[in-house]
Amino acid sequence: MTSPRPTAALEALQHLIEVVAQLRSPDGGCPWDLAQTPQSLAPYVIEEAYEVVDAIRSGDEDAIAEELGDLLLQVVLQAQVAQDGGKFDLAIVVQKITDKLIRRHPHVFGEVQVQNIDDIHHNWEQIKAAEKGEDFAATQQLSYKLKRYARSLPPLSAGMKISQKAAQVGFEWESIAQVWAKFDEELQEFQQALAHESKAAQQSELGDLLFTLINLARWNDLDPAEGLQGTNQRFIQRLMAMEAVVDRPLAEYSLEELEQLWQQAKIKLACEADI
Repeated sequence: MTSPRPTAALEALQHLIEVVAQLRSPDGGCPWDLAQTPQSLAPYVIEEAYEVVDAIRSGDEDAIAEELGDLLLQVVLQAQVAQDGGKFDLAIVVQKITDKLIRRHPHVFGEVQVQNIDDIHHNWEQIKAAEKGEDFAATQQLSYKLKRYARSLPPLSAGMKISQKAAQVGFEWESIAQVWAKFDEELQEFQQALAHESKAAQQSELGDLLFTLINLARWNDLDPAEGLQGTNQRFIQRLMAMEAVVDRPLAEYSLEELEQLWQQAKIKLACEADI
C-alpha cells in the first residue's frame, strides 16, 4: 500500500477540518458536538489511544489506519473547541509540535554532533529542561522522573515503570520471598481497612496491595497491564459464548445457571484454542 501524495494528505486533512467545523457550527451543526468541552472530550483521547495500540498489536493495517483516524479526530476536535472559545487553533497545535521537533533534534536540524542514542537522549532532556525553565540536574533526579511517569502513564503501567526505576537504583527486595511477604502484609492491611477504616484508608491500602502485586509481576518478568488485558478479553469472549447459546437475556438466569453456562463457555473456548 503506497502512501498518499503530500498534497492529497493535506487535502484530506483540510476536508476533516471543515467537517469538524461544520459539526461544531451553531448553524446546522450537531448538538452533541456543540455540547462538548475539552474536559468532556478528554476520556475519548485516552480511549482512542488505547484502540490505536490494540489495532497495532493486531497487525491489521485497515484497523490501524481507522483507529489512527479516530485519534486524529480527537486532536482536530479539541483544537476546534479551543478555536471556538477564542483560544488557539489547529495551526498553532501543528506549529508547536513542529518547532519542538526541530528544537529537540539539533543533530538533524542544527550543527550538534552526536555519537550515539545516549547523546541524543541527553540533548533532548537538556533542551526540554531549558524549555520549561527547569534546572537540568533536578530533572535527572529519580523523584522527578517517577513523578512524570505517574502523571503521563496509565496507573498500572506507571506502577511498573516506577517499580523498575526504583529497583535500578537499589530500592529493591533481596529475594522474591520478601516480595511475597510484603504482599501478605498488604493484603492483611487491606482486609483490616475494609473492615474498620474509612473509604480513603481503604483506597490507600488497595493501592499498596496493587503496587506490591505489580512488583511480584516484575520479579517474574510479567507485564501486569498485558495480563489484565488478556483477562478482560477472555472474560468478554466467555460472555459472548454464553450469549450465543441462550434464549433470553443473561439477567434472567439464576446465578447457578450462569455459572454452568460460564464453565461450558470456558471449556468450549479452550477446545477451540487447541484446534
